[in-house]
Amino acid sequence: MKKKKVISMLLVAAMAASLAAGCGGQGGNTDGGSSESEAGGEESEGSQSSDGEPVTLTVLAGQSTTDAGIEDMIDEALAEKYPNITLEWECVDWGNDFQPKMQQYLQSGLPDIMIGKAQDVATYAPQGVLGEIDSEYLDRGLDAARENVTIDGKTYGMVYNALYQGVYYNKTMFEENNWEVPKTQDDLQKIIDDCKSKGITPFASHMVDTWSIGNVTMQFMMNDVFNNDAEWGDKFRAGETSFSDSKEVQTAYEYNKLIYDNTYPETFSTEQTDCDAKMVQGEAAMKVSGSWSIQNFLDIDEEFEFGIFPFPNQTGDSKLIFEPNITVMTSKDTKHQEEVNQVLDLLTSDKDLAVEILNYTKTASMLKDVTPTFTNPSQEDIDEYASAGEIVDVTLGNNQLVWGGFQEENAKDIAAWLQGDISFEECLKASDDRVDTSSAN
Repeated sequence: MKKKKVISMLLVAAMAASLAAGCGGQGGNTDGGSSESEAGGEESEGSQSSDGEPVTLTVLAGQSTTDAGIEDMIDEALAEKYPNITLEWECVDWGNDFQPKMQQYLQSGLPDIMIGKAQDVATYAPQGVLGEIDSEYLDRGLDAARENVTIDGKTYGMVYNALYQGVYYNKTMFEENNWEVPKTQDDLQKIIDDCKSKGITPFASHMVDTWSIGNVTMQFMMNDVFNNDAEWGDKFRAGETSFSDSKEVQTAYEYNKLIYDNTYPETFSTEQTDCDAKMVQGEAAMKVSGSWSIQNFLDIDEEFEFGIFPFPNQTGDSKLIFEPNITVMTSKDTKHQEEVNQVLDLLTSDKDLAVEILNYTKTASMLKDVTPTFTNPSQEDIDEYASAGEIVDVTLGNNQLVWGGFQEENAKDIAAWLQGDISFEECLKASDDRVDTSSAN
């Protein structure tokens, strides 16, 4: 894909406890330190603390599981640099609640600032409600950060960090059993068979979380569908293909059954934290997941050695998946544009704050000259896939088939199929029947 070269350049950088008082909880400590020498650098023009009138900005933050708590860090840094600005946070789960909240605010007026994912820009920018992000702040980010948040030459999102997705594996267990990282489905099946012969659960999974089912299904579709046909979603809406007719899509759905048949029986009652603990404690060899699991892995055992590889597709050429994560958007109609810009200035210029957030969330930086300092055992694998050009941006799939109202609903049907409540054919037909909700526009 055309994104490979640009994305590979950013991979030299390494990749939430509770909510703030404004979001209904208490903050937590970061897992790694930040460099004071970085933050002590020059401030950009116009970035000095303002002595203006007190201003409160409203913020809707759609958070991933890694993010809860970063609002405390932002508030603390903001109080020091721009003491006249207060952020009024409304923190919600991105997967379940961000889209419904945005729909409500579209009726009454958007908050001053919204924090979602890069794919949200494709949903809301065409509706004419987002403000364009000033190039002063965009220029502090990597070039790859603009690719999927720019529409008709205008950029409506500031991408702050990134996640990686694939199969996490227990390095020690792989070494002890002489397992090679699988490239093909046959390779993977050999590891599964050997696991079962030795009483090892092949996959850790938490299918009680339908967002997890939805996420891994898009991982499967990226490598079996979209890497071969980047316009599959448009063809689906044009009636040229369907879930019921596409062998590649059906294969992607069926990978969920492969995991379900090779995980522990309580997967539909196991929460993510318990699932990640099973992985760390050697009860499972692999987990299809994303960078959000790193936080749990290292909280449980900071010495845990893990790697990552792409889930093998049918053609043996899977790529590791890259996902732009925290993305800041602004309201076109905000009455406090100067203060909104000052928040953008803080986020893009305060390198101490950036390192603190990246270390806490265990994610990769999308800012120039900012490198997290936490130890990431899977970084060696990431660098190898990057150098080989074997990275793919999942925003392609998420823009083709949106999360809210489509992927998340498909995931519920996949869960019902796995538990025997509906047939596979009914699961596929349900996806076809909601074709009208598959696009943001």
